[in-house]
This record gives sequence, C-alpha cells and structure tokens, in this order.
Amino acid sequence: MRVLLVDDQELIRTALSMVMADIEDVEVVGEAATGKDAVRLAGELAPDVVVMDIRMPGMDGIEATRHITRTQTDVRVIVLTTFDDDAYVYGALRAGAAGFLVKDMALDDIIGAVRVVAAGDALIAPSVTRRLIQDFASRPEPTIKHRELKAITEREREVLTLVGSGLSNAEIAAELCISVATAKTYLTRLLTKLDARDRVQLVIMAYEAGLVSP
Repeated sequence: MRVLLVDDQELIRTALSMVMADIEDVEVVGEAATGKDAVRLAGELAPDVVVMDIRMPGMDGIEATRHITRTQTDVRVIVLTTFDDDAYVYGALRAGAAGFLVKDMALDDIIGAVRVVAAGDALIAPSVTRRLIQDFASRPEPTIKHRELKAITEREREVLTLVGSGLSNAEIAAELCISVATAKTYLTRLLTKLDARDRVQLVIMAYEAGLVSP
C-alpha cells in the first residue's frame, strides 16, 4: 500500500511516517507540505492513498483533492484535519475524498482507515458522521427530489436505501435475499448511474433524497 502524506506541519508528517514505517505492507512514497505539491507528487508517484490536510498555504486540501480525484481515478484521498466543521466535511466529500478523519483519533484508527480506503471502501470519523446525520435530520425537506432518481430501478433504490442505512454488502445481500456478488453489482450500477465516486457519496445521496430517515 503506497501512501503520500500531505500536511504543512512537519511534525504531523513525521509522526505518521514513523508509525507507517513499522507496518510491513505500507510504504510512504512521498511527503508534501502544500496542496500544489500534493497534486504534483500524486501524479509522479501514483500512490494508492493520499492522506490530505485541509488548511495549507496556497492551494488548500479540498482543492488539491478535487484535482487529484478528477485526474487520477485510481488514487484515493483521505482528509485528515484538526478542523472538522461542516463546510470542510461537505467540501472534502464533494471534492471526491473517500474518507474524512480528525487528528485527535488514535493512530491505530487512522492506519486502519487508510487500509479501508485503500481496499476501495470509504470511512468517516464517527464524530463527523453523527453531525452529518443531525444536519440531515434538521433539514425541512429532501434536497434531491425522487424524480432525480428515475435513472435507477426499484431494486437499485432499495439497495441505495440500505447503503444509506449503513449496511455492508453482505448485510444488503441478506436483507434482499441475493448473493453478495449481486449486491456488489447493484452498488457498481448505482455508482455509475448517479455519478458517485464511492460509498460515502451514495450515503449522502440517500439522505438528500429522503430515502433514509436519521
């Protein structure tokens, strides 16, 4: 697992690099202190995962994430920041980040999240997830109308609802009495039809469409 560390604080980069150096299947292939350098190194080094800070001089982490996810679809980005306010959360996820973590999490949890994202899934810090749900609960009406989901079938709508409820592929398969492989196929179709990058964006869409009640 090839990792690029991006943070304007050298202490943070050093701490993460030292921890990852002791993990057999993880290689830190580069470090960057600015968003501009992150975009350049992501193109040159082709990491599996970029661990990205938000507040940096010049190009911030959200803009850098947007550049990387648009030009290098195989590279996954995890935003790791001290600042977890809603504007940053939504900005990062809209930019294509596959994860959003806060720096006060345990290092083992951060490493575990990197593994999850590298494997193709997505992850948001529990404290951030709770706030997202509270935010959706306070909205007076869905921001995505049901008519905007006409491109998907009824079965795909069921799968999207279950994804929004936090079920894994295996749990979705059990709930709908289908195979795990079939559940994965439905998930792939949803990603394509709804132009979503990953599971996190599907969860957001499920809430915004009113398919899931917090």
